[in-house]
Amino acid sequence: MKLSVVTTMYQAAPHVEEFYDRMSAAARKITDAYEIILVNDGSPDDALALAVAIHERDPRVKVIDLSRNFGHHKAAMTGLSHAKGDLVFLIDVDLEEEPELLNVFYEVYQKGDADVVYGVQDKRKGGVWERLSGALYWRIYSALSSCKIPANLLMARLMSRRYVKGLVAHRESEVDISGLWQITGFKQVPVKVHKHSLAGSTYTLKRKLELMVRSITGFSNRPLILIAALGVLILTLATVCSLYFLGVRIFIGKAPSGYMSLILSIWFLGGLIIFSLGVVALYLAVIFAETKNRPYTIIRDIYERDEHET
Repeated sequence: MKLSVVTTMYQAAPHVEEFYDRMSAAARKITDAYEIILVNDGSPDDALALAVAIHERDPRVKVIDLSRNFGHHKAAMTGLSHAKGDLVFLIDVDLEEEPELLNVFYEVYQKGDADVVYGVQDKRKGGVWERLSGALYWRIYSALSSCKIPANLLMARLMSRRYVKGLVAHRESEVDISGLWQITGFKQVPVKVHKHSLAGSTYTLKRKLELMVRSITGFSNRPLILIAALGVLILTLATVCSLYFLGVRIFIGKAPSGYMSLILSIWFLGGLIIFSLGVVALYLAVIFAETKNRPYTIIRDIYERDEHET
């Protein structure tokens, strides 16, 4: 198998047929030995039925039906683990990233020794809120994470077999695929592309915040280091203040007073302690999830060509 194309489906019914047509045309420009893997991530519409119908008329299409919605990144990793191609192209089904990017990435891939050619947006799509929240996400993530991820990173990427093998070897229960892309290593080459804005994003503010917390706790211990540093700073300031007031009491004979400063100090330290415990609890929650060693997806059914078919 020369080429595998992997995508996930959630509320994807309006796009499945066009995606298949355009993706097939792009793949045939490279090779006739290709497969298209459609992972149904518990889509509530009739995307699964449409995908199975496509499989029945084109056995090069494989459909993986998950038992429920597990999330975009987990579904993508499941599809990658079933890809058999020497090259694997990962892309979203919603056509905001053009299927024809496969040919663009393939040209770049052939020119060098890179194992990955991936897309980054030339500019952020969407309205003011979507652009601002996206930019804020990357700033916070870059400040707190030790895993450096390129800003405006897209799902679309063309990968070698050895890279994909290394990527799917990660078995985290809490999957952040963008972090796994980076820590897997190998030479990766970015290509600026234009991402269309065809529909409202399924990534709500709540989902973006959850993704950011999962990304930071999964790939960085920097928040814990900052908490420890803040504790040392507060301890140092408290020691200096105590020595100052002790000196005033001994040499001047005047006892320090200040009810309001005392209350503010208690509130500040109380809030800091609660915040610090919350950050530590997030890390404990991640450890708790990982120690259970649950599969990150469960497959209900796979629709694929029989290996013995000619």
